[in-house]
Amino acid sequence: MVIVLFGKPGAGKGTQAPRLAEALGVPILATGDVLRAALREGTPLGLEAKSYMERGALVPDAVILGIVKETLGTEQFARGAVLDGVVRTVPQAEGLERALGELGRTLGAVLVFEIDDAEIVQRISGRLVCDKTQQPFTGYEPGAKCPECPDGTLVRRKDDEPEAVRTRLDVYRAQTFPVLDWYRAHGATVRTIDAVGDVEEVTARALGALGIDGRQSAA
Repeated sequence: MVIVLFGKPGAGKGTQAPRLAEALGVPILATGDVLRAALREGTPLGLEAKSYMERGALVPDAVILGIVKETLGTEQFARGAVLDGVVRTVPQAEGLERALGELGRTLGAVLVFEIDDAEIVQRISGRLVCDKTQQPFTGYEPGAKCPECPDGTLVRRKDDEPEAVRTRLDVYRAQTFPVLDWYRAHGATVRTIDAVGDVEEVTARALGALGIDGRQSAA
């Protein structure tokens, strides 16, 4: 089963991906991970990606999707995958669809983790890090002393500032949200998951959307 995870920044995809992968008995496929692996192994597509990166250019979708296709074609991914961050634009969705077709595979479902913008802003802007160790913390105010580092102060990263988070949400709506319309128009199974609640509850909802007893799997 090949599952695509969708959701706003901070919706919890990174938290849910390993839990869903374990419940489904398939590995996670994340763009950054497969790209780093291709670079490390020096594959032809990895070397092509490296040539773009060395000159400060974005790696084209065709190269990234080629690496994703190669990865999905390996024995490790024979039973499927949970795709996290692989599809963010319509051209990427189209490319993944072609890659799956060439591999004789189909997309099982698109899971959309839904959460209000206000909750997202609160979640992300509430994340602080120690300015000495970069260890993350929540439940503190910026400027507080690090509870684990005597010389550290808790600060908020610039891209976690409320205004920056709102900008990221605007980008999501402009570039990524239209992908869901594309999937629906092409007959994909799209399931929306309420992403508010504790981790176990959200996992159970996601598995339930796939027709799996989430209560047993999350136990």
